[in-house]
Amino acid sequence: MKDLGRFALALLLCACSAAQAQEPQTPSPDSTMAPINRYLMPSVAGEIAMARSAAPPSVSDRAEIYVLGKQGYYVAATGSNGFVCFVARSWTAPFTDPGFWNPKTQGPECMNRPAARTVLPQYLTRTQWVLAGATLRQVIEKSKAAYASHRFADPAPNSFAFMLSKEGYLGDQAGGPWLPHVMPFIATGQLSTWAAGLPGSPIMGDPGSPYEPVTIFIPVRRWSDGSPGPLPSPLPDQHKM
Repeated sequence: MKDLGRFALALLLCACSAAQAQEPQTPSPDSTMAPINRYLMPSVAGEIAMARSAAPPSVSDRAEIYVLGKQGYYVAATGSNGFVCFVARSWTAPFTDPGFWNPKTQGPECMNRPAARTVLPQYLTRTQWVLAGATLRQVIEKSKAAYASHRFADPAPNSFAFMLSKEGYLGDQAGGPWLPHVMPFIATGQLSTWAAGLPGSPIMGDPGSPYEPVTIFIPVRRWSDGSPGPLPSPLPDQHKM
């Protein structure tokens, strides 16, 4: 495993840049998504259950739940605590992620109120773009324009998501749910504030771009059902990402 930091980012998703024997190849800017049916789950009830598995029941039982349909995400269950849970697909990953269009990617996450207010709208809008047939190049250009016009903004302070599900598929290199972790969303240029990616730091991150939410990853000890998670692999010298 050459680069666990990049691997973590590709997970989210989604997310999910993988540590590989070779450097991952950036997807072609003109690449597009697979047929929509390959990204849809077999049942709404199954997707709701997977979305709730992202966080402890004390959080997810009262969270609002979004599921993906052919026209985009929609509210499938109302909530009362300000959290929003959903199953992220591959196109919420960083633009350079080699798995940006991977239809197998399913990343259950549960955002707190600040993230639901400032990050989730970007993911929902990006989903609408790709479902309308936008290429990766077009998604990038639309995102640049949205940041320039202030339609999109940096994540609000204290934004984060739980990603504690034993389910899901966070990229081909993970081959499953990876590790239970929490995922703060930060503005561009704030990695050093979190010591993210520094040698020996347990916090992983990547600078990303100034026109998409920047995510960092903090592995934790337990899955949402309370069972212990696997131990993280020894961290590489992340500043060489």
